[in-house]
Amino acid sequence: MEELTQHIKSLVAISDSNLAHILGKIEEKHFHKKQHLLQLDEYAKEVYFILSGCTRTYILDYNGIEHNIAFAMENWWFGDLQSFINKKPAIQNIQALEDTTVLAMNQEDWNALVEEVPEFVSYTRALFRNTMFSHENRILQNLSFTAEERYQSFLQNYPNLSQRISQKNIASYLGITPEFLSMLRSRKKG
Repeated sequence: MEELTQHIKSLVAISDSNLAHILGKIEEKHFHKKQHLLQLDEYAKEVYFILSGCTRTYILDYNGIEHNIAFAMENWWFGDLQSFINKKPAIQNIQALEDTTVLAMNQEDWNALVEEVPEFVSYTRALFRNTMFSHENRILQNLSFTAEERYQSFLQNYPNLSQRISQKNIASYLGITPEFLSMLRSRKKG
């Protein structure tokens, strides 16, 4: 749990006893490539911190076409927060794109830590703030950037991810076809 320890300490000052209390609420889990961690209309009973691997969060539109909303990789938290916090059916799907090892925390333990460990509240506040900024930037880019600018931003924000996941998944995230992405990649090389 060294990765999570370092992640927490990078965002908040925390005592060893409170850190140990948080880590005591974590369970390591493994998911195979293409395995779903959560599907539409299920209840998100856990949130996850990735030790190794990569996941995607996606939705299906009215035509049944998949649209990638986000990717998560090592040292990132992820989950369907609306479902997890509000105890409502999930509005998105989460799938492992590689064999993935995570640290999972359930709702009961999350809520207990919010009540018992003030540093955990500060830590989650920082996580939510960073997530909100990331989502705002993504919305602004989708509305104001060209496809090529979105692709450049993707490469900057996820420098190694383009080597790990399919062109189809990247194109879905960017809101373009795989063929158009191939053309953008060719332009970049040329």
